[in-house]
Parts: sequence; C-alpha cells; structure tokens
Amino acid sequence: MTVTPPTPQFVAPRLPRALVPFARRQYRWLAFGLILSIFADGVWTITLVWQVMGIGGGAGQVSAATALAAVGMVVSTLLGGVLADRVSQRRIVIGLEAVKAVVFGIVAAASIAGVLQLWHVIVAAMLAGVTTGMYYPAYSAMLPSILPSDELQAANGIEGFIRPVAYQAIGPMIAGWVIAATAPGNAVLIAAVASVASGLCYLMMSPVQLRQTPETLRGNPVQGVLRDLAEGFGYLWKTPWLWATLLYSTVLVLATMGPVEVLIPFLLKERMGGDAADHAYVLAAYGAGAAITSLAFASIRMPRRYLTLMFVIWGVSSVPLVLVGLADKVWVIVVAGFVMGVLFDGPMVLWGTLLQRRVPPALLGRVASLDFFVSIALMPVSMAIAAPVSAWLGLTTTFVLAGLLPVPLAVFFYIAAKLWRDEEQHPLDGAPEPAQ
Repeated sequence: MTVTPPTPQFVAPRLPRALVPFARRQYRWLAFGLILSIFADGVWTITLVWQVMGIGGGAGQVSAATALAAVGMVVSTLLGGVLADRVSQRRIVIGLEAVKAVVFGIVAAASIAGVLQLWHVIVAAMLAGVTTGMYYPAYSAMLPSILPSDELQAANGIEGFIRPVAYQAIGPMIAGWVIAATAPGNAVLIAAVASVASGLCYLMMSPVQLRQTPETLRGNPVQGVLRDLAEGFGYLWKTPWLWATLLYSTVLVLATMGPVEVLIPFLLKERMGGDAADHAYVLAAYGAGAAITSLAFASIRMPRRYLTLMFVIWGVSSVPLVLVGLADKVWVIVVAGFVMGVLFDGPMVLWGTLLQRRVPPALLGRVASLDFFVSIALMPVSMAIAAPVSAWLGLTTTFVLAGLLPVPLAVFFYIAAKLWRDEEQHPLDGAPEPAQ
C-alpha cells in the first residue's frame, strides 16, 4: 500500500516587528488612508506659504494664515475628542477627508482661474486646521479598536514613519517642484485628489465598533459636551505624567513652531536667495530624520525608562534652531532640519503608545484631543508673534532664543512630576498594562 506523504502546511513568514500590523486588513486600509491624508496636508502646508507670497503677501500675511490654521485646530480638537468617544471614528475621518477635498478643490480652481484672494486662502487654512484638529482624536481612539495592545507601538511607529515622509518630505517636495515649475494652484489640486483617495480608503474599511458603550446625550446637549470635557480635564490634572508632558510640549510649541513654520522660508529667501524648492529640501530633511527614528522605535519594545527617554530627547530637540539662526548656507539648515526631525518625532512613537496603553478606553478620545489641544494651544500665538519678534530682535537672535529656552524647562517639568518614579511604578516593557 502506498502511503501519500502529508502535504506540508504553508507557514507565513514572520514579519519584522514594525510591519506586524499590516497583516490585518483593517489596518492596511487605515494606513493607506493615513498616508494619503498626511500627503495632502504636506502638499497644502508648503503651498499655503507660497500661495500667500504668490498673491503679494509678506511675513505678516503668512503669519496670519498659519496662525488661523492653528486656531482652527485648537477650537475643533476638543469637540473632536468628544465625538471620537461617542461616534464612529471611521465615519468621522471619512467626513473630514470630504471637507478637505472640497476646500482644496475650491482653492485650486480659484488659483488656476486667477481670482484667488488672500481671504480665500485664510478661510481655507482655518478649515484645513479644523479637519486636522478633529482627525487626531478619531484616529488615536480607533487604532486600539483594530489592533491588540502588543502591536500598538509598531503602529505608532508606522505612523511616525509615514507622517514625516509624507508630510515633511514627499508632499512638500512634490509641491515645491510643481510650484517652481508651474503655479501653486496646481499643487493644491494634487492635495484635493489625495484627500478624495484617502476617504475612499476609509470607506473600504469594515465598520469599527466603539470600545465602550457611550451614553446618549440627554437634555441640553451643550451641558453633555461640557460634562464630557470636564471629565477629560479631571483625568488630565490628576495624572502627573500626562500634565507634565503636555505642559512642556506647550512651551516647546510656543518657542519653535513660529520660527520653523513662518521664519525659515523668509530666512532662506532673504539671506540665501532660496525658493520653494530649498524650503522643500529642509522639510524633506526633517522628514527623513523623523522617519528613520520612528521606524527604529517601532522595531523595539517599550523602553523601561520610557518617560525619562522622552524628556531627554525632547529636552534638546529645539537646540538645532541655534544652528538655523547662525546659518548662511542652505545645506546647514537642511542638516539642522534632519536633526530636528530625529529629536522631535522619534519619541512620539512612545508617547502615542503610552496614551493608548495607560488611558482608560472610555476616555481615550477626549484625552487624545486634550493632548492635541494643550500641546498646540499656543501654536497660534507662536505663529502670530514670529514675524514681529524677528523684526524686533532679528532672525538670528529669534532662532537662538527659540533653540535654548525650552531646555531648562524640560528639566523643571521632569522633576516637578517625579516622572522617574512614575515609570518605575508602571512598567510597559513587559506584559500589556491595564489602563490607568
């Protein structure tokens, strides 16, 4: 009798730690949508500056547009957090991409037709800021619903890799090339198409269930929203690792975002005769540094001293701005951009995972929105004061101060919250930690 040997079973190759989430269909569509959404934002970010300059605007007008975009983020993010805890996060991100597609499409059409005015760009910047403010809480709350806790750091690392590559590198570089070769309106059109494609990716996802059963708002809806927000703020203030990190990030944003977003293009143009392509190279270098570091963090386990590591890196993350202020060549600013990317974005992988593993599921949307809100609350101020401060102190002094002032404050907040004790009491480098 002939015995048929058993057919060997196919064993799927083991994926590297950073790529494990891609084995799940839900995450693949989420990641594709995230890539396209961030790419559209990256195209818009650099196009916004050069579109304002293209219609005769100066540093003050760029400050106004970018500041109002930040205002849009600030005023919308808390509402976004409440919605993310009560409404399908998938539906939220689909709606946000639809809004972006319409806004970018209108700006592109007006620019190409030659009828675009400054107030059109400012309104579009604010609306784009609103979509950004509402996106982060929805995405952050949705991720733990489709991935197990031991894959969250890898997913946050993937996001940390995608964001700089698409937002600071590919998006700005393509926009810079298109603007240099044609006109800003054509670059905005690319952003509109990418937003449509992103929304389609989210439509391909299966429905995502909320991880908690939200109570239906009864009575006065305003009171219900305020009650939810109060609960989120209450959790924030009784959680030292949370308030210390968020307050420091507020200071860091105030010191750095205005110089980075508003003043670097003018420094390039006035001191070195640079153009949109040079600006794109700086952003691309930032993106490369952030991507490399994020991928590295995605490939390791959560460090035992995760809070200490975050504060050490973030504490010196502004220092490269000193180099920017002293630079007289484009390549020096490009190098500084790369180092800033490494220092700013790398620890975000640990921070996102920390929120998703230690914040209770029923509060995650609101805490994520508070994270976004508190950390960007002073961004409009930073954008608005960048131009007048540089006119008063000079570009060099402004960049040097922005680079040095956050360093001692990082030490202060680390000590004030006793973060070394907190990480000893709540280790995340072993088994999944219950939310707390």
